[in-house]
Amino acid sequence: MEAIAAALAIGLSTIGPGIGQGIAAGKALEGMARQPEMVGDLRTNMLIALAMMEAMAIYGLVIAFMLYGKIA
Repeated sequence: MEAIAAALAIGLSTIGPGIGQGIAAGKALEGMARQPEMVGDLRTNMLIALAMMEAMAIYGLVIAFMLYGKIA
């Protein structure tokens, strides 16, 4: 049962950040295309936002490793 929980933890915890990162990157690129003079600011803000979204997936990976450690 813990193996299924570990698989679900990593699988489900990557869905949200994956969708969010795709939307955020797409909107940032739209903004860069509309206002080329704001590229530096948009890139910085986008990278910070992507890092925060990626943290959720990393937390899921850590939880999956913890659950897998209970199995082995």
